[in-house]
Amino acid sequence: MDNLYEEVNGQWLAEHVIPADRGVDGTFHKLRDDSEAHVHALLEASSGLPGQAFRSFMDTDRMDAAGIAPLDDDFALLSLPLTEALGKLSRLGVSSPVEAYITKDSSSEEVVLYVVQGGLGLPDEAYYREHPEVLAAYEQHVARMLGFLGKADLAPAAIALEKKLAAAHWDVVAARDSLKTYNPCQLSELPPRVAEILRAAGIPEGRVVNMMPSFLTALDELLENEDWEAWLTWHILNSRAAYLTSEISAANWEFYGRRLTGATQQRDRWKRGVTLAESLVGEAIGQEYVAQHFPPSHKEAMEELVDSLLRAYRDRISQLAWMTPETRERALEKLGTFKAKIGYPDTWRSFAGLEFGPDLLENVRAASAFNHDYELAKLGKPADRDEWVTTPQTVNAFYNPVVNDITFPAAILRAPFFDPDASAATNFGAIGAVIGHEIGHGFDDQGSLYDGAGNLNSWWTDEDREAFTELTAKLVTQFDGLVPTVLAGREGIRGVNGEFTLGENIGDLGGLGIAVTAFLQSGGAREDLPELFRSWARIWRTAIRPELAEQYLAIDPHSPAEFRCNVIAANIDEFYEAFEVGEMAIPAEDRVRIW
Repeated sequence: MDNLYEEVNGQWLAEHVIPADRGVDGTFHKLRDDSEAHVHALLEASSGLPGQAFRSFMDTDRMDAAGIAPLDDDFALLSLPLTEALGKLSRLGVSSPVEAYITKDSSSEEVVLYVVQGGLGLPDEAYYREHPEVLAAYEQHVARMLGFLGKADLAPAAIALEKKLAAAHWDVVAARDSLKTYNPCQLSELPPRVAEILRAAGIPEGRVVNMMPSFLTALDELLENEDWEAWLTWHILNSRAAYLTSEISAANWEFYGRRLTGATQQRDRWKRGVTLAESLVGEAIGQEYVAQHFPPSHKEAMEELVDSLLRAYRDRISQLAWMTPETRERALEKLGTFKAKIGYPDTWRSFAGLEFGPDLLENVRAASAFNHDYELAKLGKPADRDEWVTTPQTVNAFYNPVVNDITFPAAILRAPFFDPDASAATNFGAIGAVIGHEIGHGFDDQGSLYDGAGNLNSWWTDEDREAFTELTAKLVTQFDGLVPTVLAGREGIRGVNGEFTLGENIGDLGGLGIAVTAFLQSGGAREDLPELFRSWARIWRTAIRPELAEQYLAIDPHSPAEFRCNVIAANIDEFYEAFEVGEMAIPAEDRVRIW
């Protein structure tokens, strides 16, 4: 075995043609296609809010006839003072230089507002300093788009201000640091103009978390000293482009689709309509999705798998040689408080009071304001630990450190991730490793800073934290600088950022390692280990265009699929039992086993 990923997926990779409307395709994306098709059928049959949202998006004759007139209500707000305009527009779904989200406080049970940097039209601040060709294309794109408003001359000023915002942004490594980004204060203690934006968006006085203090200070100065007309004009248009005429939507796709992802064809209108309906009333769609596509037996089988993974973690943690008994006891305490959310929420959210009509952009504004106010209503109250962070039709899985729970939506609980008719080895190598991955986030470099209640709390001894850091540093080194095959030989590619991807790599390492342990503990035969590892390789099957692969290196905390498969497997001792390992082998003394 020289390359597990290639051996399992090589023929598919050689023969597969990525669909023209996307930059990436693979196992995850096949399930997303299935979910999208199921949701489409639901929307076509829906007479409620989901169907109304979808049909308003599909009415291209109405949109094309309206031209840019639907933007009038947004641009009317520009007559207000700058900070008031920014706040009111953000409530209506227009991007803002200061973003926010609402969740449980990292030091109490109350829900608070987390204030985050924003204001960029490119995927990350690094694009403004490290990708001159993309930046030049973006400048041309902004001018082209503003030309639809007869204001192409505003493009240079809009880009100039974005560059100043980007220069103040924290990079991706600093931005994921749970300690550096936890700076609680009162709303009144934020830089004054930033606080004015948040108040205009409806944020009440009280406790907030300032995640990037230096950015907010820089933003406050820019709000005082810069002319924001060009930036505002561009970001209103950019936030609404998908809901305007076919010509404007296609022009927007030319940059964000073709240039940034390598796709050669805009997604079918109905697919974009599904995405819109999901973003506005996703949970209303989810209730019907679950009724049609997620049998109760799947939930029961998943609960058994989760229990087996938790038992395996408990056994592994109990035997850790590098951890002192005191910290090991606290790790087991945290493990005992994990909550698994499987399939769908027990209580469905209500959308009572939200109404849609025939005008698409009016529906977008209405839903944006409704969902914004729904979130604000949580502030200052105890966190609802039963609340879901996603919809059942989402193909993904999640760990939420502030409530210490793991979530597995219904749409990912399908073959090849989960198949009740498949062998135990197949399921443990796929969904078992995903379960282990999400549990592992509770013990990665950031998740391990939170206790079982979801609070930032140093439950480690200095000795244990030092040993943990030494192990994770080895994992950083293993991944740092790896260049995915699709980008091999291209100039200027820095490869994987081992620090940025560390949390996900720890999750993968724990996930696969614990899945192997759980499989064997549950009676799995060692002669079936090859199938477990092949199943692991199948779930990472991914074909990606170079443009998107380069973007992912900058913004995605996950390592490229081939390295998630191979480097992680090569650190697992049982992998060497399953195969005679050649080029991809890691010497036993250099393998990393954390949990």
